[in-house]
Amino acid sequence: MDITSKKIKNKKILQSSFCLILFLCPLFLNLYWTDVLVNVGIYAILALSLNIILGHCGLFHMGHAAFYAIGAYTVGILNVKYNIPILVLMPVGGLVAGLFAAVMARPIIHLRGDYLLIVTIGIVEIVRIALVNNVFGLTGGANGIFGIDRPDFFGFKIKSPFHFFYLVYAFAAITVFLFYQLENSRFGRALNYIREDEVAAEGSGVDTAKYKLAAFVVGAVWAGMTGAIFASKMTIISPDSFNFWESVILFTIVLLGGSGNIKGVILGSFLIIGLPELFRDLASARMLVFGAAMVIMMIFRSKGILPPVRKIYKVN
Repeated sequence: MDITSKKIKNKKILQSSFCLILFLCPLFLNLYWTDVLVNVGIYAILALSLNIILGHCGLFHMGHAAFYAIGAYTVGILNVKYNIPILVLMPVGGLVAGLFAAVMARPIIHLRGDYLLIVTIGIVEIVRIALVNNVFGLTGGANGIFGIDRPDFFGFKIKSPFHFFYLVYAFAAITVFLFYQLENSRFGRALNYIREDEVAAEGSGVDTAKYKLAAFVVGAVWAGMTGAIFASKMTIISPDSFNFWESVILFTIVLLGGSGNIKGVILGSFLIIGLPELFRDLASARMLVFGAAMVIMMIFRSKGILPPVRKIYKVN
C-alpha cells in the first residue's frame, strides 16, 4: 500500500469515526446539549448553502437570512392555514425561496465585491421590515406566526430535541453528499472559475451571469428548506429570528471555517454555534474571549481553518 492510499484510508476511518460518535451523542447528552447540537446542524446546513454562493462562486452575499426567512414563513403560513404536513411543505418553502432569489438576484448579478455586499444587506432588511409590517396580512407582524405543527414522519411525530437531532443530521448528510457531487461537477468547476477570475472565465466561454444566478438560486432553495425545519422545531416564528445578525453569523462561519471547503464550513458551525455554549457561565465575557480568538484566527489563518485545496483540472 503506497503512502497516498494509506492517507486516504486513514482519512476515511477518521470521517467514519466522527460520524459514529456524532450519531451516538444524543444517547449520552441531556436535552439541552442535544438541542445545542440540533442548532449546530441547522446552521451547518445554512452555512453550506451560503458556501455555494460565497465560497464556490466568490460572491459577497450577506443577505442569506432573507431566503431562510422566506422558506420558514412560507411553510408556517401554509401549515397553519391549510394544515399541510411540514415534510411535504419543505420543498415548497425551498422553491419559493429560490424563486425570490432568482427575481432578486437578476438585477444585481453584475455587481461585484463590496457593492453586492451592501445591496444584499439591504435585501435582508427589506424582507425583515416587510414581515414586521404584516405583508398581505399573512405574516402576523412583529408577533409572527404561532401554532406551527411538528414534522410527521409516517405517523411518527417528531417532537423532542432527540428526534430533531436525527432529522436535522439526516438532512445535513444529504446536503453534504449532494453538495460534494455539485462541487465536483461541471457546474461546480464553473463556479470556481468565476471565483478565481471572472474575466478569464467569461473569456473562456463561461456564461458568468447564468452561473452566478444559479448559485444564488441553489443556495436559496436549500436555505428555504432549512427554514422549514426551523419553523417546525420552534412552532413559533417572528421577524426577530431572521435579522441581519443571522446573516453575519453565517458569513462568519463560512469565512472562519474555510470558504469553499465543506469540511471547513461544518467545523466553523461547531466552533461559532457550539463552542460559545461551553463558556456560557462566563456570561458576557465569553463573547469577548470568543471575539479575540476569532481576530487572532483570521490574522494567522486568513483563509480559514480548513482552506480549500486548489484543484488542477486536466484538459484532454
